[in-house]
Amino acid sequence: MPSDPSRPAMPTDPPATSPPAPRGPLAGLLVADFSRILAGPYATMLLGDLGAEVIKVESPEGDDTRTWMPPVREGVSTYYLGVNRNKRSIALDLTDPADLEVARALAHRADVLIENLRPGGMARFGLDEPRVRASNPGVVYASISGFGTSGEGAALAGYDLMAQAMSGLMSMTGQPDGPATRAGVAVCDVFAGLQATVGILAALGHRQATGEGQHVEVDLLTATLSGLVNHTSAAVAGAQTPMRMGNAHPSIFPYEPMPTADGEVVVIAGNDRQFAVLCEVLDIAEVADDERFRANRDRTVNRDALRPLLEAALATRTSADWFARFRARGLPGGPINTVPEGVALAAELGLEPVVEVGDGTGAVPSIRNPVRLSRTPASYRRPPPRLDEHHEELRAWLTGRTATPPQPASGA
Repeated sequence: MPSDPSRPAMPTDPPATSPPAPRGPLAGLLVADFSRILAGPYATMLLGDLGAEVIKVESPEGDDTRTWMPPVREGVSTYYLGVNRNKRSIALDLTDPADLEVARALAHRADVLIENLRPGGMARFGLDEPRVRASNPGVVYASISGFGTSGEGAALAGYDLMAQAMSGLMSMTGQPDGPATRAGVAVCDVFAGLQATVGILAALGHRQATGEGQHVEVDLLTATLSGLVNHTSAAVAGAQTPMRMGNAHPSIFPYEPMPTADGEVVVIAGNDRQFAVLCEVLDIAEVADDERFRANRDRTVNRDALRPLLEAALATRTSADWFARFRARGLPGGPINTVPEGVALAAELGLEPVVEVGDGTGAVPSIRNPVRLSRTPASYRRPPPRLDEHHEELRAWLTGRTATPPQPASGA
C-alpha cells in the first residue's frame, strides 16, 4: 500500500551494501504513534509487524507501562515489551516549544497518526485532527477513547477496568454466587486496539483509491459491546440480561471444565454428532439416545440431569488420558493449561508462537503476530526501544538538519 506522495517518504530499503529488508504490505508507511499504555501501542505494533515505520512519541517520563512491574526482563517491564516491538522512540515534552515543533513536523509527514489522550488533549498542542489535516490532508488520523470524544462520555477516563465494569462484561464474569470479576487480561483495550487497526487499514484502502484521508474513532465501550457478540445480541435482540454462570455457557451443554480423576478437563459438544461421539468415548453411549439429551436445546435445558452422568464417567481417568482420547476421536476439549503451558502447546502443535526480536544478548522473546500472510509475512525488525533511543536521528530528520530520514531496520 503506497504512502502519501505529498510527504517525504521513509525509505523502504537499507543501503545497497546491506541485504534487502523484508517488505511487508505496509512498507513505506510512516506511523506517528502518540498513544500510550495498551490499546494504541498494540495497534501500532501490529502495523509495525506488517512493515510500517512506527515512531513512538513518549513524554520525558516514558510510557506508563515502562513502570508497570514486576514481571521484568533485564530490568524492563514485560508489559511494555509485549506491545512495543518494531518502533523507534523519541521523548518529547509537548509543553516545550522546540519539542512541539518536532511533534508537529512528524504529524505533517505521517501517513497514520494514532493517539489515545483524553478527548481534547491533542488540541491543547495544535495536534488535533482538523489542524493536522490542514497541513497533511491525506493523513489517516486515529483516535482511541474510553467512552467517545463528544458528549458526556468525553469526560470519563478511559481505563480498561472501567470499560469491563460499565459495559456489562464484569457482570457476567465469575461464579453465579460470587462477585462480578475482571477478566484476566485487559480485553477491552485489546478489543479497541484490534478495531482501531481494522479501521486504519480500511481508511488506508480508501486513501489509496481516492487520495482522501479520514478520521478513525474507536472507543473502549463500543468496542467491548461489539466483542460481547452473542451476549449483547441477547440483550438487544432477545430482551435478555446475561448473568454470571461461572464456566458454563448459556446456550451450549456440555461446554465447560469438568472434574476428572486428577483435575479438570474442558468438555465440549458443539453439536449433536459431537455429543454422540463424546458419549461413546466416555463409554456411556446410551446417554446420547436419552430423549432429554438428544438435541442441544434439550441438553442445555436439562443440564442439571446430564452433568452428573458425564462427571461420573470422567472420574474414571486422568485429564491427560481423556485429552488423548478426545484428540484420537477428533473431539474438542482439553486441559486447563497455565500460560507457559499454552505457549508450549502451541509450539508442540507447530504454530511457532515465539519469535526472537533483535540480535544477540539484546534479543527479546515475543509472541508472533498471529496473522500469516503467504506473500508479505510479518517481520520483527526492532526490539522494543529504550526511552528516547532514537532521539538524535529522528530530531535531526524532523527539524531538517539532515535530509536523509533514518533507515528502516533489516531484521528477519
